[in-house]
Amino acid sequence: MSNRLADCSSPYLRQHKDNPVDWFPWGDEAFDRARERDKPIFLSVGYSACHWCHVMEHESFESEEIAAILNQNFVSIKVDREERPDIDQIYMQAVQMLTGSGGWPMSVFMTHEGQPFFGGTYWPPDSRWGRPGFGQVLLAIVDAWQTKREQIVQQGAQIGENLRQACQGPPPSQSPLDPQWIAEADAWLIRHHDPQHGGFGGAPKFP
Repeated sequence: MSNRLADCSSPYLRQHKDNPVDWFPWGDEAFDRARERDKPIFLSVGYSACHWCHVMEHESFESEEIAAILNQNFVSIKVDREERPDIDQIYMQAVQMLTGSGGWPMSVFMTHEGQPFFGGTYWPPDSRWGRPGFGQVLLAIVDAWQTKREQIVQQGAQIGENLRQACQGPPPSQSPLDPQWIAEADAWLIRHHDPQHGGFGGAPKFP
């Protein structure tokens, strides 16, 4: 039986319509369900041409055992990064803040309010290559949600605040530009301009 992704416009999301995971597309329905049932949200972001996205789908999202853990303890959301680059950008920043790296598939655990508290990329179905198995990760999150909720909420709020500040950027400087900087930049551009092929520098350029 197909899940909620069967009617989505994204071909990538429809590829997951027969997963035993009870996927939701991004939207109010998923967040309302998480609040009503007091469950954390598992967000998975990928795209059609992503090799490891397909590997994780086959190894984990097609697994009845892993799907049972997800369906019982989480509200699971699937996002196509090519359809929603805004969501991808926000949560990729969060994963990079949490882990120091990022990539796809992107796997994020967050509160009812969408505040991320843990994340990563590809996890194998069981422990290998020095990585914990995805099932182990899920059970650890379930335990933390039940026993360390206050810490989770605080961490999610802090990451959310860090994201807000990162999106705003530093306040603009009120100091005027030093004319010498402008002159030096102008001189550099003139020296390195490539009049034959365009652009700057002598390295090969894309046509």
